[in-house]
Amino acid sequence: MLVRASRPPNVAFVLPGLGAGGSEHIVSLLCNHFAARGWMVSLIAFEEPSTPAYYPSHDDVRIIRLGMKSRRRPAATGALAMLRRLRLLKRTLKEVRPELVVSFLTRTNILSVLAARSLDIPVIVSERNNPALQNAGPVWSRLRRMTYPQAVGLITMTQGAMDWFRVTMDVKGWVIPNPVPPAITGAGHRPQGRTIGAVGRLVPQKGFDLLLNAFARVAERIPDWNLVIWGDGPERAALERQRDRLGLTERISLPGVTEKPGEWIPRSDLFVLSSRFEGWGIVVGEAMGAGLPVISFDCEWGPAEMIEHGKSGLLVRNGDVAMLGEAIAALCADDSRRAALGNAARERMTLFGHDRILAHWHSVITSVLDHHRVRAGS
Repeated sequence: MLVRASRPPNVAFVLPGLGAGGSEHIVSLLCNHFAARGWMVSLIAFEEPSTPAYYPSHDDVRIIRLGMKSRRRPAATGALAMLRRLRLLKRTLKEVRPELVVSFLTRTNILSVLAARSLDIPVIVSERNNPALQNAGPVWSRLRRMTYPQAVGLITMTQGAMDWFRVTMDVKGWVIPNPVPPAITGAGHRPQGRTIGAVGRLVPQKGFDLLLNAFARVAERIPDWNLVIWGDGPERAALERQRDRLGLTERISLPGVTEKPGEWIPRSDLFVLSSRFEGWGIVVGEAMGAGLPVISFDCEWGPAEMIEHGKSGLLVRNGDVAMLGEAIAALCADDSRRAALGNAARERMTLFGHDRILAHWHSVITSVLDHHRVRAGS
């Protein structure tokens, strides 16, 4: 490849922040992957400089925080904030002078395309959710339709998301699922473990209100099992009130974000995804890769691409609280079934292995760089 035969590539990754989300995780993996190969890698985030990164970075990754994290604002002030973010990003790209920008999440993608356009820097944009159900709002949706066709390509995690974009706008791109990290060392199941785990930002999309109701329906039948939901977000108070109304204060806990990535895995004996919709369902892959038995709503998109129902996990009709409760009760009562599903889950996740998925990203990015260098005559 040309990028290997000439100077080290200079690539910038752009995203809103460096917290504990799935997009932040894959960006961290990609930055570390390319930095370890001698590439010049910049990681640009809109958040405040004092905000600590949740995922570790290679020593050679240059982290640049712009001090203006994206957040919802009234229309007038929102437009001004967008222009300020755009100017900040464009100024930073002028300083870094990357050969390629790889951007994540809708608003940041739009700003990246706009900022890089006049600098003649190609941009790959990546969507990490279900665009058919995640509402970007009328202004951002219009801007997305205008800007995405100007990117060199779009990366989604599922074919369903890619098909939606291709029907909605003129884009070309690649489908790359999220990688499953190597199972955490020492994450073996506890002989007497009785914890149902769930993980995610405490927002309506994740359906934790549905999970609470499902658990409440069967809690008396599985008295030695408890539910733990790791994560934080704006729905915390509402979920705690719901838990207390259900009389399950002692059986359901919401301890917040784990101190380190993946710490929830060895603390769980069964994993449940209750999302109303997903971009992929990253935590499902992480749980399966560690050999946990998994139950998931069959939401669009992602879980059905990972789970073979009845073999490597259980899929439940999306939004069906009663069915979810019955699946939880049945699996909690069947030790051998949980073990069989967990073993099959671990085997299934070899299809989404860390090295295989990063190699796909590497191939896409180097092909774009090669094309751009040939066009630029370098």
